[in-house]
Amino acid sequence: MAYDKFTVLTSSAVPLPIENVDTDQIIPARFLKATERKGFGDNLFRDWRYNSDDSPKQDFVLNNPIYSGKILVAGRNFGSGSSREHAAWAIYDYGFRCVVSSFFADIFKGNSLNIGILPVTVSEAFLDKIFTAIEADPNAQLEVNLPAQTITIIATGENESFAINGYKKHNMINGFDDIDYLQAMKEEIGTYAATSAY
Repeated sequence: MAYDKFTVLTSSAVPLPIENVDTDQIIPARFLKATERKGFGDNLFRDWRYNSDDSPKQDFVLNNPIYSGKILVAGRNFGSGSSREHAAWAIYDYGFRCVVSSFFADIFKGNSLNIGILPVTVSEAFLDKIFTAIEADPNAQLEVNLPAQTITIIATGENESFAINGYKKHNMINGFDDIDYLQAMKEEIGTYAATSAY
């Protein structure tokens, strides 16, 4: 399944300055029954967002109307715990296209890249600067430039580079998943198959 192409994203951000957020907190296990990648956003951070009677918890950031945007800025060690893909699905389905942290769990990072979410790893110092910028102005804009591999705080011009696997970068820029990537090479694969000796 193809996803949105990701080149340059300029957006305000939602701050979640909590460390060691695991996949069960991102999407609790009781919501993993569905097999389609739809509807999971409704239960993103479910136990943090809602009381037991399903009323919103007013002090949780996703319930605060002053924060919005396609970028989630999280504390260190985001996506730890079980390897459930549903955690990435929930973040994508909610509307986030980028998560920024100073450290991601490897499996969560891979799951995110596979479905069109860009995990941007920054230094602790730069993460603090982002949180400070959002605290000063909830509408503070960040620019995430995937081709250049930079993230910039628009108000101050401060920026930092981030690393990404070249194959995953190519796929995100083109909106490809692994199958789309192979289909895009179908002609080359056919030519190679026809001319190669077995």
